[in-house]
Amino acid sequence: MTERPSLTPQLGRTRVMAILRSADAAGLPAVARALADGGVTCLEVTLTTRGALDALAAIRDALGPDVAVGAGTVVTPADARDALAAGAGFLVAPIVDTEMIRGAAGRGVPCYPGAWTPTEVVTAWHAGAAAVKLFPASTGGPAHLRQLRAPLPYVPLVAVGGVGIDQARDYLDAGAHAVGIGSPLLRGADLDSAPEVLDSLTARARTLLAAVGSAPPAEAEEAGP
Repeated sequence: MTERPSLTPQLGRTRVMAILRSADAAGLPAVARALADGGVTCLEVTLTTRGALDALAAIRDALGPDVAVGAGTVVTPADARDALAAGAGFLVAPIVDTEMIRGAAGRGVPCYPGAWTPTEVVTAWHAGAAAVKLFPASTGGPAHLRQLRAPLPYVPLVAVGGVGIDQARDYLDAGAHAVGIGSPLLRGADLDSAPEVLDSLTARARTLLAAVGSAPPAEAEEAGP
């Protein structure tokens, strides 16, 4: 296996990945700034958003190296190539595509593929994933994540899909390494850049970090296949 890239540092520190998904990317740079002001510094721009790659590059340039900006909903090797060309610092997928994972790992780029079953989790891990996205997390809730962690404690899991601010701590207590949150965090700020809307987003970001910061870290074990 190609050497596994390290976890994105900002994700490791904050234990939160903000998911920036919208019909159009025009409002995302302002959203990204508001999130960063609130301390959320790991941002995923989904490729299902119109203009996503241009927005990704603009956010990266505006916020600098302290904020990690990656591409989400990456489902093909071509998606991965386009995202990396735009400057994505990491890749997030809803599926396990071993070619894409190995390609990212070969370039030293963290990849977070989406998996649901133990077999999918291990397949993604063996291909070189930096961590595995449990998706959709809310379908089985924290209990499903806990069951996966029991036989696979060495695989760091990021709970994504239907996770709200109020549930983030529950997933971390169940053993998640981090959580990914989209619409419950943004609440339409991608479509309304009024100062009071962005200020509320910054406040929610701080509330979320306070919630997850009070949970003890879930460290992946060194041993494992």
